[in-house]
Amino acid sequence: MYNTPEQLAGANKANVETLLTVANTAFASAERLAALNLNTARTILEDSVNNAKSLLAVKDAQELVSMQAALAQPAFEKAVAYSRSIYEIATQTQEEFSKIFDSQYVAINKNVSSALDKAVKNAPAGSDVAVAAVKSALAAANSAYETMNKAAKQVAEMAEANVAAATTATVKAVGASAKAKKAA
Repeated sequence: MYNTPEQLAGANKANVETLLTVANTAFASAERLAALNLNTARTILEDSVNNAKSLLAVKDAQELVSMQAALAQPAFEKAVAYSRSIYEIATQTQEEFSKIFDSQYVAINKNVSSALDKAVKNAPAGSDVAVAAVKSALAAANSAYETMNKAAKQVAEMAEANVAAATTATVKAVGASAKAKKAA
């Protein structure tokens, strides 16, 4: 039942490796987000300059209205693409964290089960009821965790589908509005 120095060292090494994995995942996500923001800022600046030049070349009010509609649609589509990219980065980061924490959960479960088995071997006679109760509680906790994990994944999938549908509908609506303004 007592941990040897080798077991403690192995556990500490595993914990450090897990922390490094979590840190690397967080840094990779932050790096992707920073790159996205820099590229978006560059694109916005370039588009603003081009749009300003186009607006300065306008000769009458009709052309101005037409130009505004023509400039609004691409800007909106780029904003939607930016939002999708952020959502994608966040979703992928969350999935990577989930994998890390799930593997930690499995390892902890295995260690608790192993410790419980060792305790059973050293337990005094008549402690079978207590051990069975602990094993039952552990099984119930595992079942609850798995059920909640499945439910969370289903909610995430539904949310992702709803975001995609809402984004598509919004892009179509803005496109239709822009076409209506051009026609007017």
